[in-house]
Amino acid sequence: MSDLRSELDRERAAERAQAIRALLARPLLTRDTAAADFALVVRHRADLVAWFDTHAGWRLIVEPRAGYARLMKTSPRPPVDRPARRPRGARSPLDRRRYTLLCLVAAELLAGPVTTIGIVAERLAQASAVEPDIAAFDSSRHDDRRAYVDALLVLEELGVLTAVDGSTDAYLQHADAKVLYRVDSGRLVRLLAARQAPSRLPDRDVAALVHEPRYGGADDPAADVSDEQRNRWLRHSIVRRLLDDPVVYFSDLSDAQRAYAASITGRRMLRTAVADAGMLLEERAEGLLAVDPDALATDERFPASGSVAGQAALLLLDTVLAARPDPVDEEQLVGQLAARFAAVPQWARTYRSDGGPQRLTEEALALLDRFGLVDRAGGSVRALPAAARYAIGAPTVVSPTPARSRR
Repeated sequence: MSDLRSELDRERAAERAQAIRALLARPLLTRDTAAADFALVVRHRADLVAWFDTHAGWRLIVEPRAGYARLMKTSPRPPVDRPARRPRGARSPLDRRRYTLLCLVAAELLAGPVTTIGIVAERLAQASAVEPDIAAFDSSRHDDRRAYVDALLVLEELGVLTAVDGSTDAYLQHADAKVLYRVDSGRLVRLLAARQAPSRLPDRDVAALVHEPRYGGADDPAADVSDEQRNRWLRHSIVRRLLDDPVVYFSDLSDAQRAYAASITGRRMLRTAVADAGMLLEERAEGLLAVDPDALATDERFPASGSVAGQAALLLLDTVLAARPDPVDEEQLVGQLAARFAAVPQWARTYRSDGGPQRLTEEALALLDRFGLVDRAGGSVRALPAAARYAIGAPTVVSPTPARSRR
């Protein structure tokens, strides 16, 4: 009986770990997009709610009937390198105009459970016209219609909007296209992961959106807070980065965070949190890294097969690592890719236009930067410690095994 109980405990722990990583990869997890993972979240929702609150201070909301789970990944330093992306084409990041229209559209959708693409467009034009800092929306302009459609498609992808009659893309060609939507207002209000409602912010203080009163200002070393509050903030702030960032360098942490990570209690808590999520804690002199062996907890991989920018990043990383610890001039890297273009005519065809090597170099370096592998400053690039994971070592010579005779 004890063996059976142990096996069941291991199975439940494995399911919880998979659910944790699924939520990390998709903070808005829906039944429609990930039915198996959503079922695990519903099955273990009580344990998951407690786990995220204890280890990361994040709030998890699970709505089984509505078909979604929302992990509120609040942070005092929201990431700026993980933008929302356009569902169409190459999934380019949303620009400022599209973000603005997305927010305005979301506000207008609270009016009722059913609407049309034309009604929302009219309200969007009215709302933008009265805001002095926002360019007025004009449905007669093709660029505005494209930006509007991208905002609507993002909301469709998130399950906030459902087109029950017609296609959103039809609006690209005709401003009088007929599309009927059903609005999930419950899911809509969960999109904003903030402790306070924006309407209650004094003087539009955006920083207040990420303020978390539960810590009592413990991130300030001079703040008069209890030991419990400070230790809670230290644990949550480091675990958040371990779960959310590719690598955590000690040089990027405060003195108090480094001391907590080095303490016996702190290290045990960090190891427990990472292990519960089904990951491995890699501990180095320079920092910490949570390794997901199944790559379930990430929305981007490096290296990634089929990615020209990823291939270019590996090529450039070799050059940067070879020069370590000295920085490499970015123009040198552009020249390296230009030479690669000449040597391999069939490679990177989409970057063969004017300025192609510069564009590809920028995308490759941005990728390396997102993964914490390089530091860019003043037009030069320097390898960071985690980049050594991708260094090419000397080949290992293995003596051939004598062939066995068959009988």
